[in-house]
Amino acid sequence: MLFNSFEFLIFFPAVFILYWFFDSKPKAQNIFLLLASYFFYAWWDWRFLSLIVFSSLVDYLVGLSIYRANTSKIKKRWLIISLTANLGLLGVFKYFNFFTSSFAVLTEKFGWIPNDLTLDLILPVGISFYTFQTLSYTLDIYRGTLKPTTNAVAFFTYIAFFPQLVAGPIERASNLLPQVLVKRTFKKEFLKEGILQIAVGLFRKIVIADNLANYVDVVYANLDMHSGITIIFATFFYAFQIYFDFAGYSDIAIGTAKLLGFKFQRNFNLPYFACSLTDFWRRWHISLSYWLRDYLYISMGGNRRGIFITYRNLMITMLLGGLWHGNSFNFIIWGGIHGLVLSIEKFLNANQLFKSLRGTTWVGWILTFAVVLLAWIFFRAENLDMAMLALRKIFQLKLQLPYIGDITMFTNCLAMLIVGISFDFYLFQSNSRLEVMGSNFNLVELVVLTCIITVLITLFYSTSDNFIYFQF
Repeated sequence: MLFNSFEFLIFFPAVFILYWFFDSKPKAQNIFLLLASYFFYAWWDWRFLSLIVFSSLVDYLVGLSIYRANTSKIKKRWLIISLTANLGLLGVFKYFNFFTSSFAVLTEKFGWIPNDLTLDLILPVGISFYTFQTLSYTLDIYRGTLKPTTNAVAFFTYIAFFPQLVAGPIERASNLLPQVLVKRTFKKEFLKEGILQIAVGLFRKIVIADNLANYVDVVYANLDMHSGITIIFATFFYAFQIYFDFAGYSDIAIGTAKLLGFKFQRNFNLPYFACSLTDFWRRWHISLSYWLRDYLYISMGGNRRGIFITYRNLMITMLLGGLWHGNSFNFIIWGGIHGLVLSIEKFLNANQLFKSLRGTTWVGWILTFAVVLLAWIFFRAENLDMAMLALRKIFQLKLQLPYIGDITMFTNCLAMLIVGISFDFYLFQSNSRLEVMGSNFNLVELVVLTCIITVLITLFYSTSDNFIYFQF
């Protein structure tokens, strides 16, 4: 079930109304939320509910076992069980075919053609997200920073909570689980903040991202037919398509959770205003970047074992971060580009000769955006050959007029992109947060503003089958 679908338009109001009937009974609220969340996920494919239930059950039992273990050796054994179960499922469904096909390509170079080893598997929606969420719970207990809950219903609800089930934010148990365990009361501020953020999220997704997709998809589906200038235009549009698509999803998720009395962590903080790639990753998909930092980068030693080990850890973290996004070499290269530039930035920041460059904000912004834009080519291209074709055409530096196509479509893309960037610029300049902006309006003003956004959504409606990050 998609946030921008007619089904969700019926589903969520019904859940919202029934949910608050149980406001004096937190256990009943959680049971209802759990059932609603399972229904939400089952709408896509009920068979994969077993994976969520299995993963939740494993980490619920493992968390208790780690906490009760008497020795570090026993704790580590239980942790290995959790890692094996969760990463095993993720590996089979998401990466098995990638590694077996890569192995086949490698062996063919040596004259051996193996039988087809791939499996006819469907990638379960959201498996990457809820796997990381369950793992963070177990890892925090293993590290001694979190106590496990004995409330199975609350834990299962924490894992399956439908606003963030299929594409995040990846909520830590330390933030979300305590909110599940206590009684929620209806808050007028949460209502206003949630409504505005949902409206803005739908606008970002349906009006901006989906209109940009019309142009991007046409160009990237036929890269061999388009010039380098056109590919640059399409990549520029894609950079904002994926941002407004995913930020829009996060806005809807955070706003929906607020209407149910929950407060999620911020997941995007105007990433295209970053003046370094390090700053970009503090602003882009914050829940994932902090997960990778806390559970992968720091676990390998972080920056505590010398500069060369730091570079190694950065590269491994970003390469695996790229692989997390998808089972192709394109995503690994995308992560590698980010890892390499992050390492270069760390090198420059450690040297006195380059410290003066930190003051030139506009230079940092241009260079950061250029790196991000270059890396998006690998993220968007269908395969490695298409990505290299796009790069060759771009660096041929032939001055040609870009492809426009349908003038109405292209004009809509530009107009809506300007609206989106202008709004983000306002948030940046005023140091405002969308997450709390709704509380600045009274209910009448909020209704009027929401109606205006709804009219714009209707006027510039462009259908899309999915959110981009649902495939990850």
